[in-house]
Amino acid sequence: MKKIGKNVVKYSFVVCLCAVFFLIGYVSLMYIFAPVKFDKNKIIDNTLSINIYDSEKRPLSHTFLKGEFVCLEQIPKHTKECFLSIEDKSFYEHNGVNYKRIIAATAKNMMSLSFKEGASTISQQLIKNTHLTSDKTIRRKINEIKLTHKLEQTFSKDEILEYYLNIIYFGDNCYGIQNASEHYFSKPVSKLSLDESALLAGIIKSPNKYHPVKNYDNCIKRRNLVLKELNQDKKIDENTYLKALETTTEIVVNPNYATMNSYTKTAIKEAENILKLPEKQIAIGGYRIFTHMDKFKQEQIQNSIDYNLKEDSAMISMDSKTGKIQAYVEKSNLPLINVKRQPASAIKPVLVYAPAINENIITPSTVILDENVSINGYEPKNIGGKNYGYVSVKNALSSSLNIPAVKILSYVGINKAKSYLARQNVEFDDNDNSLAIALGGLTQGMTLKDLTNCYQTLANEGEYCKASFIDYILDKNGKVVYKYTPQEKTIFRNDTAFLITDMLNECSKKGTAKRMSDLPFYVASKTGTSSISQKNIDAYNISYTSEDVVGCWIGNTDNSSIEIVGGGKPTQFVKDYLSKIYINQKPSDINPPSSVVQIDIDNNALANEHIVYKANNYLPERYRSKAYFSRFNTPKENFISNLSLNPIIIDGSVENSVASITFDACVYYEYDLYKLENNKERYQQTISGKHGICCFKQALNKNERAKFFVKVKAKNIITNDYIVSDNSNVLELVNFK
Repeated sequence: MKKIGKNVVKYSFVVCLCAVFFLIGYVSLMYIFAPVKFDKNKIIDNTLSINIYDSEKRPLSHTFLKGEFVCLEQIPKHTKECFLSIEDKSFYEHNGVNYKRIIAATAKNMMSLSFKEGASTISQQLIKNTHLTSDKTIRRKINEIKLTHKLEQTFSKDEILEYYLNIIYFGDNCYGIQNASEHYFSKPVSKLSLDESALLAGIIKSPNKYHPVKNYDNCIKRRNLVLKELNQDKKIDENTYLKALETTTEIVVNPNYATMNSYTKTAIKEAENILKLPEKQIAIGGYRIFTHMDKFKQEQIQNSIDYNLKEDSAMISMDSKTGKIQAYVEKSNLPLINVKRQPASAIKPVLVYAPAINENIITPSTVILDENVSINGYEPKNIGGKNYGYVSVKNALSSSLNIPAVKILSYVGINKAKSYLARQNVEFDDNDNSLAIALGGLTQGMTLKDLTNCYQTLANEGEYCKASFIDYILDKNGKVVYKYTPQEKTIFRNDTAFLITDMLNECSKKGTAKRMSDLPFYVASKTGTSSISQKNIDAYNISYTSEDVVGCWIGNTDNSSIEIVGGGKPTQFVKDYLSKIYINQKPSDINPPSSVVQIDIDNNALANEHIVYKANNYLPERYRSKAYFSRFNTPKENFISNLSLNPIIIDGSVENSVASITFDACVYYEYDLYKLENNKERYQQTISGKHGICCFKQALNKNERAKFFVKVKAKNIITNDYIVSDNSNVLELVNFK
């Protein structure tokens, strides 16, 4: 058995040795015949950039993947030492490649069956960032080593370090240490302190994991590791090390950088998703990105938000017909395009009211009783806790009442309502299954882009087009590798879209968005405000015209309260923007399609939940109003015939020689009381302008037996003819005194 064991060990050793020699030979051949060419201009001219253009094919500025170039002498000594200690301790000793580190890293990778350990020196990182992709393959690593040797033969160590510090990526579209210093600390690199330098040096291993704003705690742990390495390398003494550890590194994001070029930064992120490439590889690959940006609108949207607000904010403007995003701006320490927030009441039109109209459950004139209610244990409250009794759907939406919205969602059904938004690429959490979603109570929330995109569906007669920043992309050979083609998807009927639009136009005139009321053109608008513990945390306005859909959000990504109250501030921002882009030419009105009809309705019927009657020909003008309806869901006519003109006499009695004749009256008819004597009709008195139970009073003689009846007179407003009821309903009363 011992002999067999020795043979197995011996055999395994021989196999491993052969594998090592084979690997060495394979690597050597690949190194010799590696088809890579070193280009020193890629190092010297480190203005690595993405070619990006607006809708007129004009190049956009600020697309360089680097910051201002700084000489090595301008960078503090302790800053340089931070990078050397954490990234490449033997930088000035090796010839570009640290083979000891490669062997150690290879062993770890083999043990973990991964490529977690890269073992790249600063020289290798510079090559990778200027010449190669980020693929983790043996071939790429060999190419990297070969090019690194060329690099070391061409440039001095100080030059390599200088180029490296000017091109390395620090997250948030920051390339180069000067850019990173200005972005995260609002100061030039020459003013960086030790702790700030250590923080920047720690970021580059994983800019997302160690992001100073999104993952501050991780970032500080990494900063402390850099400080520890400095101390162990005898670059700083113990006292300096301990003092730096205790220092609170304050992140002071430069607001100008955070807002500058929001559109291009976001378009690049969209290109990454389309091409499945990081932005650096898009730049190296020579791709050209053509966007939907309208330069004039972009300038106006950037001038429409208040940069002095303490809160974060974002605004987006897209074409109402195609979903093409023509302007975008954000003011925040974080990219906001994919940040999900509670949409609050801004979700009501698209999640509640539009599905209910499309399902023929309600009309804008349908009456809802706004009262305290409990539906399956859920008890919604209006803002301020006030109830308004019977309100029309149109007024409920315009005033953003909560209780009617929850009631209507319960009529539609939660799953049915969610299906409308799901078809517009809105994702719901598994827990989004309560009526609270009618008020924007979503587990994960929605992005401003997706919310605004849902309103684009309304503006486009119910047809959804997925919002997009990019029109098309060309590769370095001019070949089209991506082309945006609006794929319209019918979500709502065009009558539904118009009826919601008409209600939101009312909201812009008299409702929660009435700041829009003095705009000299047709606009539909809705606000929204979400709160936690009675503190506002999100404020919205989403508005649209026949040409543009605009969304604005103000809040804080950390859920801290905002100082503004209601949706007034975002409404003002959107109003300012719309005023500027339509300064020379106003958008056309949004007119009803042929599937919408305008009908006169009976206002007196609007005191019972759900009941809406079409006005009959006998209804006076003062009791009727015009309202829009879908041809597929029009009200029934409250038809009045000769027979129905006869009033119902509910009761009759005599007391103290006075007869009382009680009947049910309608406010727009006249009621004449007649007494029947010897088969002759004798007029007594008239009641008009009354609604509900009314009573005639008539004195009787002692022991008089009297017969009474009531005639009803109504005027046909179409023919101007009068119709009068007969005397068939006779009531006999006796005074027994």
